Amino acid sequence: MVKNKTSSARSSRLWKLFLSTLYISSFTFGGGFVIVTFMKKKFVDELHWIDEQEMLDMTALAQSSPGAIAVNAAILVGWQVEGLVGMTVAVLGTIIPPMIILSVISVFYNAFAANHYIALLLKGMQAGVAAVILDVVFDLGGKVLKTRSWVYIALMVAAFVANTVFDVNVVVVILAAAAFGVVRTLNQWKKRGAK
Repeated sequence: MVKNKTSSARSSRLWKLFLSTLYISSFTFGGGFVIVTFMKKKFVDELHWIDEQEMLDMTALAQSSPGAIAVNAAILVGWQVEGLVGMTVAVLGTIIPPMIILSVISVFYNAFAANHYIALLLKGMQAGVAAVILDVVFDLGGKVLKTRSWVYIALMVAAFVANTVFDVNVVVVILAAAAFGVVRTLNQWKKRGAK
């Protein structure tokens, strides 16, 4: 009886994971960062399946890993929530909507490409995408500012300047920040060991 209850709870959670990623992927436009924003709202804020720091870490990993950010984020969230099966379910929920949409668009490509109203609709959606990305920047960046650690704030500013002003590749920025974090942590451990 307990096994059936646990199995039923897991099945329910997997179903909710699938429907959540399917919904998020179906109704977001603009790429991985937009989907990551909605994943944060769903899995951190609403369902409380993962915490804020885990989402920050997953976002960094999803961005620095090869492949689509949305799929990488789905892999990480699914794995965290329900292991290998959760990862598979989350990826399926994430890739099904774009596959269907792209299949339909490819069939009607000539009609879509020449349609003035669709072009205007896509331009309008770009503004919405920018707003959603700014929302996640302020939300996650605000968490760094709340730490009041000048080191983290300086690292955030340096990463922003390196990428936007000097056009340093995001992967290089993330790897440099990770290396800095490793060195800083090792130094802190070394200092604790010396005491």
